[in-house]
Amino acid sequence: MTRRIAPVLALLACLLLAACGEREEPTGAGTEARPVALLLDYLPNVDHAGLYATKGEGLFERADLDVELRTPSDPASVLKVLAAGRADLAISYEPDLLLARQEGVKVMAVGALANKPLTSLMSIGKNAITDPKQLRGKRVGTAGIPYQQAYLKTILDRAGVPETTVQVVNVGFNLTPAMLSRRVDATLGAFWNVEGVELERRNRKPEILRLEDLGIPTYDELVIVAREETVRNDGATIRRFLQALARGTTALAEDPGAGLDPLIAANPDLVRATMEEQLRATLPVLQAEEGKPYGWMEPKEWDAFARWMEQEGQLRSGSVVQRAFTNEFLPGEGI
Repeated sequence: MTRRIAPVLALLACLLLAACGEREEPTGAGTEARPVALLLDYLPNVDHAGLYATKGEGLFERADLDVELRTPSDPASVLKVLAAGRADLAISYEPDLLLARQEGVKVMAVGALANKPLTSLMSIGKNAITDPKQLRGKRVGTAGIPYQQAYLKTILDRAGVPETTVQVVNVGFNLTPAMLSRRVDATLGAFWNVEGVELERRNRKPEILRLEDLGIPTYDELVIVAREETVRNDGATIRRFLQALARGTTALAEDPGAGLDPLIAANPDLVRATMEEQLRATLPVLQAEEGKPYGWMEPKEWDAFARWMEQEGQLRSGSVVQRAFTNEFLPGEGI
């Protein structure tokens, strides 16, 4: 299958799976509120500000949805929990979704929450990495996620740095402490909008290199995921959810407090001043891109990223992307 026709097939397959939608946006007015349990990908943080703004402003209620935002007990099992029916929707990552589809987990992305990569190559101090060529002989910390190793391989190949000259250290989720303690010279896995902003506030002068500038095909860092069964049989609920979330994200841009107040209430460990700066950095990737509906997932980009994962040995076949996502239920979309 050529890269030219794969995106078209992907859209056709997704439309066949999706319930037939109307272009008129259903509001749910006059119906009993539909309970919706949404499982986050991690502890409540700035990436979820649009969700908390939507809930805090009562926009889910206006769509007759009773939305519960749940924190996962095990972030690595979010898609399995969703597939088992213990949640109605979930937040996950594009590469994780593709890997889950490969293993037969019947879930699909129905909208992008963060429409650009947030993962970055990050370092601090006077010897910070400003060019991937400087990674030769260095220690790079990762969270131990296999596809992060593939990211690093692509970065090193593009920079002409032999993999054997770089020591990879699994630091788990302790990416910032690993840099501060000099256990590693750089990390691959920290988010530029979270750890990057936090380090800047601490005057550690982080050097941040974004993945899409290092040879990794761009992708949607965070996506909203539903079971195939829900896509087929309850598209109206997905559509109402996304319509409300689009309005909530607009409200967040107009008044950051609309999202930060309920977000901090949900996770009191968050520091208000830090969150305000993180939100300023994050807002552009939470909002709709110009000329596209809120939550749009670009088929050509999904296809290119899946083909890259196949080339790097992360996927057996990039064709798994064909049934991995649908734009059917985005505001203004549908048949």
